[in-house]
Amino acid sequence: MSETDDEEVLRVDGEAVDQTRELAADADRVIVKAGTNSLTDAESNLDDAKLDKLVDDLVDLLNRDKEVILVSSGAVGAGKGLVGNGHETIEELQALSTVGQSHLMRRYTESFERHGYTVAQILLSQDDLDNPDRFTNFRNTIETLLEWGVVPIINENDAVGTEELRIGDNDMLSSSLAMGVDVDLLVTLTDVGGVYTGNPKDDDSATLIEAVGRNYGHVEELIDESAAESFGGIQTKVSGARTVSEHGLPAVIAQSTEPDVLEKIATEKPVGTIFIPINGGHNE
Repeated sequence: MSETDDEEVLRVDGEAVDQTRELAADADRVIVKAGTNSLTDAESNLDDAKLDKLVDDLVDLLNRDKEVILVSSGAVGAGKGLVGNGHETIEELQALSTVGQSHLMRRYTESFERHGYTVAQILLSQDDLDNPDRFTNFRNTIETLLEWGVVPIINENDAVGTEELRIGDNDMLSSSLAMGVDVDLLVTLTDVGGVYTGNPKDDDSATLIEAVGRNYGHVEELIDESAAESFGGIQTKVSGARTVSEHGLPAVIAQSTEPDVLEKIATEKPVGTIFIPINGGHNE
């Protein structure tokens, strides 16, 4: 991209950004999506320190009297850590997910219990979202769990669905749920600090894009150019955040290892990349 294009990508309306941060901080119901790399180490073992850090961040929101729904990837990665790598067929990945999911939930249960919170597991497929009756049942369950003070932990049902294994559809699942269960904020936690002008994993000159609003077209073009297989997940994260913002809700993409990442969002501090709602009175 030219220097002029880079300037367009980084140009945001400061007032709109401040208003969106305030809107995000005031959110009563929050969906937080955590990716596989935010929960596992380089060998695909479930990383206890990463998981406990995530739970500590989520509990900060709970202690602020916010309702929290967690969409968690990591089942396949946790399964690989227990069974071993080298399993790459769809059938093998599905089987790994069943091994890893129970391990993942055991660790979530233990970690939340440190703070006195109970968790519930919900596995969803695309059919559950598309079928009105099944989605109504799911939504009623979510409302009941939140009323009880239980933290719902949702994952794609990899044992019966294969699309998520191919394209990482938990990003889109979380954005669909944000609109379907009356959430006020979507936070996507990943292994990079937000949306950048390049791939920060191999481009030292990549600059963090503070906010996405009217500059979305430039941002979309930029990530399409810079995304590689190891970085391509940013495309679905940006797409999911954009979808939420088009429905008037704020969204944030931030780094899971950022200290007190969710507390920073809850106190209007700059962190990651924030998406300005388009139909919520904060459009640039």
